[in-house]
Amino acid sequence: MHNFNSFICYNFSTKFKFRNHMLNIFRKLSLIEGFSLIVLLFMAMPAKYHFGFFDIVWYAGMVHGLLWISYFLGSLLVSHKQNWSVGFWLVVLFASVIPFACIFLDKKLKEEHDFVSVNVVS
Repeated sequence: MHNFNSFICYNFSTKFKFRNHMLNIFRKLSLIEGFSLIVLLFMAMPAKYHFGFFDIVWYAGMVHGLLWISYFLGSLLVSHKQNWSVGFWLVVLFASVIPFACIFLDKKLKEEHDFVSVNVVS
């Protein structure tokens, strides 16, 4: 039989690992989504308007749109699990439409990940 304290420690540890895992997945998704925005704005759009490659915007736009929907839903899930304020969630959401903001967001999310890891482990 398990004693009650080991059950609580295991349960807390499992929840922490899941929260941490969700944050790591969201960090990767934010970088991929940010890269797709950069490709759309700085590669596909010039290819369409300067070189006449009209189809590339449709494909890049579709990929970016699907990634953005995943990003939006992921941000809602992670914000709930990480107890983000509405203001911070809005900053995360606005970072998805500003080119290169994903890099700064990733740095901020890594700091949060490291802060939570240190506080829970110690």
